[in-house]
Amino acid sequence: MWPFLWATTALVAVTSLTQTAVRAGEFGEPADREFKAKIDGSVERYVELLPQGFDPKKPGDLLIALHGHGSDRWQYVKDARGECKGVRDVAARHGMIFVSPDYRAKTSWMGPQAEADLVQLIALLREQHKVGRVYLTGASMGGTSVLIFAALHPDLIDGVLSENGTANMIEYTNFQEAIIASYGGTKQEKPEEYKKRSPELTPERFTMPVAVTVGGLDTSVPPDSVRRLVQHWQKLGKKDVLMIDRPKVGHETNYDDTVTALEFVIKAAAAKKPAARTDKKAEPAKKAASVGSETKAASNMPAQGGSASPAAPGGQP
Repeated sequence: MWPFLWATTALVAVTSLTQTAVRAGEFGEPADREFKAKIDGSVERYVELLPQGFDPKKPGDLLIALHGHGSDRWQYVKDARGECKGVRDVAARHGMIFVSPDYRAKTSWMGPQAEADLVQLIALLREQHKVGRVYLTGASMGGTSVLIFAALHPDLIDGVLSENGTANMIEYTNFQEAIIASYGGTKQEKPEEYKKRSPELTPERFTMPVAVTVGGLDTSVPPDSVRRLVQHWQKLGKKDVLMIDRPKVGHETNYDDTVTALEFVIKAAAAKKPAARTDKKAEPAKKAASVGSETKAASNMPAQGGSASPAAPGGQP
């Protein structure tokens, strides 16, 4: 098992190793793909990046990146901010299959439809490729969503990096209009839905290595619930956890911290057996229609969802 580390300890050495190493490896052109969602028949989209020289006959790990509030599937593919570029560089270095989905909406917050889409997408990608381990990463709304999904489907996921997310949708008070629409009602109307999507309440569900980053000055997605989740893991004796807590930073994670955190998760996951894959929903989706067209990055590029700001990926959390 891997030691629990705080941001103030042992990070400089790890970061210095990754700053040069992440330059190795490159992706080919992004492919804009789509599939028909089984839950409601809608057409959902994702971007796929394959390593240059990708051999479909060989197994490869899969990294799925979930965008922030107000953005879309292109954020983690194109954005130069630290959270996005750091993830891309690490994925390229390790020769990973890199996928970034819309996961239902620019404001989904991992509601029931987004959850169903991601279960289906993982199964679909396993049909298309020889997928080894499956990793999730995201920032802000995406950081929240990866925690929610990993707690709901731990047997589908081998490692998680959550940056600047929340672990408690019951107490979270920002962006309520979008969350109500995604969850199908208010906290009073759908209390079980909000409880189900508050991973702080189910820390034992995290059977995989996890890294989290938080900023002490973050008011968009306050850090306290994630800090409490880490405390729960400590009490449970979970060792494969890294928390990078920057007390004087707001709603952002820099490049070096992103690289350090994701490398930690990958290294910790390599020391464990792959996830059990016992979730029946994850069985190959025979009827899932993959009608992806390999659209080059320069063609019909969607807007990035608001003006970019240092406070939030894609302009919003």
